[in-house]
Amino acid sequence: MTGASSQPIPAATLIVMRERAAGQPELLVVERSAAMRFAGGALVFPGGRVDPGDRALAALHPGDPDDLAARIAAIREMIEEAGLAVGIAGMADIEGVRAALYGGTPVGEVLAGGDLDLNALVPFARWLPPGDVSHKVFDTRFYLARWPEDAAEAVVDGNENVRLLWATAQEVLDAADAGKARIIFPTRRNLERLAQLGSFAEAVADARAHPVEPITPWVETRGGEERLCIPEGLGYPVTSQVIGTALRA
Repeated sequence: MTGASSQPIPAATLIVMRERAAGQPELLVVERSAAMRFAGGALVFPGGRVDPGDRALAALHPGDPDDLAARIAAIREMIEEAGLAVGIAGMADIEGVRAALYGGTPVGEVLAGGDLDLNALVPFARWLPPGDVSHKVFDTRFYLARWPEDAAEAVVDGNENVRLLWATAQEVLDAADAGKARIIFPTRRNLERLAQLGSFAEAVADARAHPVEPITPWVETRGGEERLCIPEGLGYPVTSQVIGTALRA
């Protein structure tokens, strides 16, 4: 049975960029537990599905409710998975907040004491896999956010993820190419795009220069090889990969 009969599940991912005095910005990635059905053992950006609490809090803000709920989900997931309060000021007890979220307290109640800045998240991409995959299909919105170099350190949750690290986009790609890490097809494409960008400001400019529309990969035979492809013109330097080498989660 595949995910073809299921409706896509709204989800959100947050790409946090930490700029340094010299060199490319570092990105926060987490390693999924090998036991997880989706992307088990792979390096991914923190994120997850949009839940009813995210939608309830989004309803209190003006704007596109789906986009707002996804931004809130991305902020919540970052707290849960890495212990970072991105887009929130005034959150002193981040571990207490994290524990409350894991305990099932609605995100609106947990964040009531903080100053929520949804504009701190910049839309970067949106990926919607085809329905022929063997796992649940997530309609995932990707956002960019800045994290100061001297701010609090991230702490792995030890639940869905087993470790986290800060690394440049190229370093993660190099680790994958050397067989030291696993990255799924959308993550690889996003890393290749981010590896071209030398700062958070460049990443924001790149995001705003390209349309953010659902990217659904397809299989096409080119030069006698079956390749997994994505559309041109969305900011990605590599738009196809031999399907046998692509990790599709």
